[in-house]
Amino acid sequence: MLDKTKIKKILVVRTDRIGDVVLSTPVIRVLRENFKDSFIAMMVSSKTKDLVSQNPYLDEVIVYDKDNIHKSIFSSIKFAFYLKRKKIDMVLILHPTNRVNIMTYLAGIPIRVGYDRKCGFLLTDKIPDEKYLGLKHEIEYSLDMLRHIGLEVKDDLKQLFVAIKKEDMLSVEKFLAANNIKKSNIVIGINPSASDPTRRWMPERFAKLADSLIKDFNAKVIITTESSDIEVGRTVSNLMQNKPILALGNLTLGELACLMKHLRIFISNDSGPVHIATAMDTPVISIFGRNQKGLSPDRWKPLGRDDIYIHKEVGCSVCLAHNCDKGFKCLEAISVNEVLDAVRRLSKYISS
Repeated sequence: MLDKTKIKKILVVRTDRIGDVVLSTPVIRVLRENFKDSFIAMMVSSKTKDLVSQNPYLDEVIVYDKDNIHKSIFSSIKFAFYLKRKKIDMVLILHPTNRVNIMTYLAGIPIRVGYDRKCGFLLTDKIPDEKYLGLKHEIEYSLDMLRHIGLEVKDDLKQLFVAIKKEDMLSVEKFLAANNIKKSNIVIGINPSASDPTRRWMPERFAKLADSLIKDFNAKVIITTESSDIEVGRTVSNLMQNKPILALGNLTLGELACLMKHLRIFISNDSGPVHIATAMDTPVISIFGRNQKGLSPDRWKPLGRDDIYIHKEVGCSVCLAHNCDKGFKCLEAISVNEVLDAVRRLSKYISS
């Protein structure tokens, strides 16, 4: 059993994607509840630091930029000795990578908790890695690490959390004003962006959906995308009969979180911004394709009170995910009308 009195400095590591980091935020709050006087830091990538930089339960955010300044083996070893100087007592590695397990070992952190894969032998406390089975939601897999070290996880501490900066809110308010959006307007966000084709509903359907939202609900539609998917957003806009408002790759994650506060509903592919919206208490409709174990809605669905996900079984005995040879029939099977029906189920959020 963990002796909490000896844990003065804690590091939480989550160096992967946007949604993964947001889904890890309850871990921070549970740790703070159990280690009120301890120093708690979180190590993330440069791309996701805005999601936790204002988190009141953290004392420090450490950026590990594996794609740039920490790309080489030498720079990662140097980073390990940077961590060593911090004299951390315990690290929780929520997403296993060879580099992180090696670095935290070289940093001499006495208690190293993580999943038994990718140099898992370097950990002091190993948890069997069953995430690929998709038996529970990602948030529960992360919280299981706390249960493993003997901490109680109360239900009221499981909410996702993204704090926002005043300057980000002011920036978004200027953006809305520049596009003639008022508080009384019904503003709906759509996100045709996603990290890979297995998650992308067709642009022409997003375009038809957006036109219907404008016509049937008198909504103002904002199209958001990541910077890598600007062309996808432009394609959707060009296919529309009406003119949407575009926020294509030009918002920081902090600004995106602030924008969510102004949306009545957010409609998106299965992607990180879905979980940002949930953290900001904005109702979500999430479109899912793949059904591979570990990639399905069972593990990645949005968690808000009224959130809806749409997913179709199309008779695949085994989901090949990225290697699909059926033209992503699961995505093809989702119609515009089904998404509009989901919007109607959330009608209380869009009544004038």
